[in-house]
Amino acid sequence: MSVDFYWRIGMHGDQRSLTERAATRGDWEPDGPGRIAPALRGGVPDGHAYIEHMADVARAAEAAGFYGGLMPSFPFTDDPWAAAGLLARETRGFRFMIAFQPGFLNPVHAARMAASLQRATNGRVVYNVITGGGGPAQLWWGDEVAHDDRYARTSEFLHVHKGVWKERPYTFDGRFHRVENGALPDALAAQDLPEIYFSGSSAAAIDAAGRHADHYLSWMEPTAALARKFAAVREHSAALGRTPRFAVRVDVVARRTEKAAWDVVRTGFESADPAALAQWRTGDSVGAARSLSFIDGPVSGYRDLEVEPNVWGGFSLLRGGPAFGLVGSYAQVAERIDELIALGVDAFILAGVPHLEEARRVGAEVLPLVTGARRPVPA
Repeated sequence: MSVDFYWRIGMHGDQRSLTERAATRGDWEPDGPGRIAPALRGGVPDGHAYIEHMADVARAAEAAGFYGGLMPSFPFTDDPWAAAGLLARETRGFRFMIAFQPGFLNPVHAARMAASLQRATNGRVVYNVITGGGGPAQLWWGDEVAHDDRYARTSEFLHVHKGVWKERPYTFDGRFHRVENGALPDALAAQDLPEIYFSGSSAAAIDAAGRHADHYLSWMEPTAALARKFAAVREHSAALGRTPRFAVRVDVVARRTEKAAWDVVRTGFESADPAALAQWRTGDSVGAARSLSFIDGPVSGYRDLEVEPNVWGGFSLLRGGPAFGLVGSYAQVAERIDELIALGVDAFILAGVPHLEEARRVGAEVLPLVTGARRPVPA
C-alpha cells in the first residue's frame, strides 16, 4: 500500500513558532518588527505579497518529499482555488488539495473551474470537501441550512458535479440543483476528476462520504476511537458497494528527543488558557464535540491532555485548528504514524508551525523513519 503525505499550507499568515501566537508571516497582522513576507525594508513595505511565502512553503514541502499540500478555506483566509492556480507554477508535481464547501458553489461552474485547473496543471488538483461546522463561521457565509441538510446538499452537489463532468448531455432536477443538457467542452471533460477527501464525523457525513469519497478524512483522535469510526465507514460503504480509503489530518511536534518535543508543548501551554477548550462546544460540528469528549477530567497541566502515548489534545490552545496531534521524538512520531497505517490509513495531512521550517524538519527527520511505502513525489 502506497502512502500519500500532504503538508498543510497556512493561508492566513503564520506564527513565528507554536509558542508565539501572533502571526509575523503574512499580511494579516499589522506591520511590526520581525515580520516577513511581506516585510518592512527601511520602514516601508517591501512590496512582497503573502503568496510568495506560501510558494516558499509549497516548494519546501515538495523538496522534503511531500506528495502535495492542503489549501485550507476559512472566512479569514485567501481563496484556495486562486492560490492553488498561482502555486502550481512554483512547483513541479506537487498536488494541491483545495478545501471548499460545495454549498457555496454551483456544481457546473465548479466542474469547469476544476477541469480547467486540472488541464493547466497536468492533473494536480485534489478536493477536500467540507460541509461546515455551523455556528458563527457558517453564518459568515450567510448559510443557515441545518446540519443534516447541509450534507444532503453536499451529496447532491457531488452527484451533479460528477454527472456534468462525465455524461453528456446531462440533465438533473433535484432538491438543491437543476441542470438541463449540461456538459463540459471535450478538452475539459477529458480531464480526470480530482480525488475527493471527505470530512465529517456525523451519521449524515458518513452516509455522504460512503457515496462519494475516495478518502474518508478524519481529524486525529485516540486510536480506539478512530478504529471504531473507520469500522462504521467501512460498514456503510460496503452496503453501498464501495470500499473506502482513509486519511488523517494531524499536527506534529517532533524533535530529536521526546523531552525536547514536550518542552515545546509545555512552553506554549504556559501562556494558554485551558478554559478555551470549551470553545469547541460552539456550532453543530460532531467532530469538534468528539474531540472534546476524549478529554477526561480537569486540565491543570499540559500532560493532562495526553490521552495515549504521544497523542496530545491541546493543539487548539496553541493555534487554530483541530485539537489532537502527535508529540514526541522523530522515531516516536514515525511509530505512531505506522500504527495509523496499520489501522488502514493510507494518506496523511501533516501540519506544524511555522509551516516552512516544520515542513523541512518533518520531511527530513520523520518521513524517512515511516516504514509504510511512501508514494514518490512526481518529477
